[in-house]
Amino acid sequence: NCSMVLKTLHFITRPLSEEEGNFSLAYIITIHKELEMFVKLLRAIYMPQNIYCIHVDEKSPKDYKAAVQNIVNCFENIFISSKRENVVYAGFSRLQADINCMRDLVHSKIQWNYVINLCGQDYPIKTNKEIIQYIKSKWNGKNMTPGVVQPLHMKYRTQVSYREYVHSGTSYVYPTKNIKTKPPYNLTIYFGSAYYILTKEFVEFTLTDARAKDLLEWSRDTYSPDEHYWVTLNRLNG
Repeated sequence: NCSMVLKTLHFITRPLSEEEGNFSLAYIITIHKELEMFVKLLRAIYMPQNIYCIHVDEKSPKDYKAAVQNIVNCFENIFISSKRENVVYAGFSRLQADINCMRDLVHSKIQWNYVINLCGQDYPIKTNKEIIQYIKSKWNGKNMTPGVVQPLHMKYRTQVSYREYVHSGTSYVYPTKNIKTKPPYNLTIYFGSAYYILTKEFVEFTLTDARAKDLLEWSRDTYSPDEHYWVTLNRLNG
């Protein structure tokens, strides 16, 4: 019952200020468990002028997927990603899940300014307005991808080829004996957070630029590529 969902959970139904109404955020949320935690997170970050792409792990139980779908159906600006992955922790599938949502978001009618990615175990400590004001004050037109040149003790992540294993409820990433080639375009690999705040222009760039596509392909068999992909691309010249 959608009207009950909106009322009992106290979802915000109109922009709380003109500033917020004129600055739309996109969210990518990857989830696989704990429905109640997801609902609390969604309630905390929900604004009618924003847009939300939910990636539900393909391995999640059917009743969990159905429950998420029921909630999403109550909102015009929340949708489940059109392509879902069997997400493996530290695997390429985790990065692919975000990219699947990005492909959907760039075709949205809502003209969003920035995208923020979260997982189901996150929770905000700032309001929507505070997040917008922080972005405008220090980062206007820039991306937030904290990181450093790949440290020596992290080199193993990109030196050999890794594979994902998914079978009967067990999933993990394991190294092979195959040595990887050097990164395309002789790129310097940076290492940092898998979490980001990115401009729409940057997202469009990552989905279309040859260097971004080639780096993505090269990263397919690395360990936890989401922790080097965005950070490296954001440090390309120009």
